[in-house]
Amino acid sequence: MVKLDAKIPEGPLALKWTNYKASQKLVNPANKRKLDIIVVGTGLAGASAAASFAEMGFNVKVFTIQDSPRRAHSIAAQGGINAAKNYPNDGDSVRRLFYDTIKGGDYRAREANVYRLAEVSNSIIDQCVAQGVPFAREYGGLLDNRSFGGAQVSRTFYAKGQTGQQLLLGAYQALMRQVELKKVTLYTRNELVNIVIVDGRARGIISRDLVTGKLQRHFGHAVVLATGGYGNTFFLSTNAIGSNGSAALRAYQKGALFANPCFAQIHPTCIPVHGEFQSKLTLMSESLRNDGRIWVPKKKEDAEAIRAGKLKPTEIAEEDRDYYLERRYPAFGNLVPRDVASRAAKERCDAGYGVGATGLAVYLDFKESIERLGIDAIRARYGNLFQMYEKIVDDNPYETPMMIYPAIHYTMGGIWVDYELQTTIPGLFCAGEANFSDHGANRLGASALMQGLADGYFVLPYTVQNYLADQIRIPRMTTNENEFVEAEKESAERLTKLLSVNGKRSVDSIHKELGLVMWDFVGMARNEEGLKKALERIREIKKEFWTNVRIPGSNDGMNIELEKANRLADFIEIGELMALDALKREESCGGHFREEHQTEDGEALRHDDKFAYVSCWEFKGDNQEPEMHKEELKYEEIKVAQRNYK
Repeated sequence: MVKLDAKIPEGPLALKWTNYKASQKLVNPANKRKLDIIVVGTGLAGASAAASFAEMGFNVKVFTIQDSPRRAHSIAAQGGINAAKNYPNDGDSVRRLFYDTIKGGDYRAREANVYRLAEVSNSIIDQCVAQGVPFAREYGGLLDNRSFGGAQVSRTFYAKGQTGQQLLLGAYQALMRQVELKKVTLYTRNELVNIVIVDGRARGIISRDLVTGKLQRHFGHAVVLATGGYGNTFFLSTNAIGSNGSAALRAYQKGALFANPCFAQIHPTCIPVHGEFQSKLTLMSESLRNDGRIWVPKKKEDAEAIRAGKLKPTEIAEEDRDYYLERRYPAFGNLVPRDVASRAAKERCDAGYGVGATGLAVYLDFKESIERLGIDAIRARYGNLFQMYEKIVDDNPYETPMMIYPAIHYTMGGIWVDYELQTTIPGLFCAGEANFSDHGANRLGASALMQGLADGYFVLPYTVQNYLADQIRIPRMTTNENEFVEAEKESAERLTKLLSVNGKRSVDSIHKELGLVMWDFVGMARNEEGLKKALERIREIKKEFWTNVRIPGSNDGMNIELEKANRLADFIEIGELMALDALKREESCGGHFREEHQTEDGEALRHDDKFAYVSCWEFKGDNQEPEMHKEELKYEEIKVAQRNYK
C-alpha cells in the first residue's frame, strides 16, 4: 500500500528549511568515505549534485549518455536564471518570487518546496559568480537583470543568450575538479537501463555502455536521478534529440510514483515547423519578449495576402497591427506566462490571422526597440539569438519581424518526490526537471536553471546526507547479489526482445506517428473526446511498435537505432500515462487546457474544490491501468485565486 508523506517540516513557511537544516542527521568525515552515491545525469542538477557530494567527502559515480558532461541539454538554455536579489530595487523579494512561481504554476505546486526554491535562489547567484560565470553586468559593474514572463520585476540574471551554457560550464568545472581528485568516477556514453532494489531500497543501477553494448552493474548506498524531462514524447520539441524519459519511467516501473504527467509546457517563442522532415524544433528565448512585440495583422485579408506571399510584414501599417497580448493583458503585456502567451497565439492562428506559409505563426517584432535603443544595444543583448534565427530561417530579424509559434519545451510533471526530493522508493532521489516538485501546472521562464542548481547545490547535499546517516552500517555490496543479476537479466531480455521484432518500420516513423497523436490530442488544447481517441491510438501504436519495428544491427556494439527504439518504447508508455492523466483532470490549469473548462474570456478555469491535488500514478504492471493516488495541496501563506494577468 502506497502511503504519501511529503515530510514537510513543522513551523512557519519561512523557517521550514532553516529548521530542517538545523535538525538534519549528519555523517562524520570518516563514514562519508565508506558511502557511495550514484548520480545519473550531468545537467545542472546532476553535475552540481555530484560535485557537491564529492566535495563533502562521499564517493560518487556519475553517468551521462553524452561523450562529455558538457553536452547535457542544460547547455541549450538561453534566457536566464531567476533570483530574488532585488538589484534593480524594483520591489522584488523572496516572498514575491515564491508567490509569482506559485501563481505562475496555477496553484498546483507544493507550497513548502516552492518557498525553499525562492529562498535559496540568491545563494545560487553567489555560487555561480564565485565560479566565474560571466553574467551580464551594467556599466557600473553590478550584475544586470532583465524581465521574464509572469513577473512585474526584473529578476533574471543572464549571460547574453547562452545562460545555460555558462552555468553548465561552471558546474562542469566543479565536477571535473572532483574527477581529477578521484572522488568522482565519471562514466560517459553510459545509459541507465534498470534500477536495482534490495530489501525495498534503491541500491544501484544497471547501465548500458552505448559504445560496446555491454551491460554493467553498479552499487550505491543512494541513487539520484537527474535525467531531465520527457518532452520528446511529442517527437518534435525544443529538447535535444537524445533527451528522454526512460530513467524516470524505469523508476516508475520499479515502484516510484509518476506525478502530474499531463503537465507539459508549450513555449510560445519557437521557430515554426517548416517541413515534414524535421527532427526537432528550435527555441527562441523568452528574453526576446523584453524588447520584441508580438502581433498579427488586424485584417484577415492582410494575413491571407502574407500567407500567399503577396504582402510583407513590413508593409503592414502600424494601425493595422494587432498587438494582441498588449491588448488582452495590459498589466503584463508581452511578458505574460508561457501558457497564456501560447494559447493566445493559437487562438489568433485558429481564427485565421496566422502568418507564414502554413498560417501557424505570429510575428515577434523588434522595430520599435531598435528605434528606441539602437541596433547596437539589441545586438549586444540578443546577437547570438538573432544570428541563430537568420541561419535557420534565412531572414534578417533586424529588418524583418521574426516568425514564432508555440512548441513543446518542458515537462512540469515527473517523478513524485517529498520535501527531501526522495521518491517513494527509499534511497532513490530525483532532481531537476525529472521530478515534479516546484512548477505546478506551468513553469515560469528562467526557473528551470534555478531549480536544477537549487536541487544540486543547496538541497540534495542536506537531504541525501540525512538519509545516509542511517546507512553507515551497510557495507558495500558486491554486484553479484541476486537482485543485481536479475535486474541485468531483465534488461538484457528487453533488448533482445526489441531486436527480435524484425519488422518493416523504422523507429523514427513510429515516433513521428506518436508525436502527431500527442500534439493533436494531448497538446495545447485537450478535450474528453480527443483524449479518449489519443488513448486508443497510442495503444494501437504500441502494438504496431512491438510487432513491426525494425532495428538493424545487433547489441554487440554501438547501435543508435537500438538506443532510439529502447527510448521510444518508454515514450509510448509515457504518452499513454499523459493522456490518461489529462482525461482524469477535468479542469484547466496552466499548460493543461481542457476546452470544456474555460472562462468566458477563454482563460483556464480551475476547479479547486475537486482538483487541488497532485495526481500520483502507481504502476500496476504491463498493460494494466495504473492506480492514481492524491497528494492534497494546502496553502497556508497565500490566497488561492483565479490567475489574472490583465
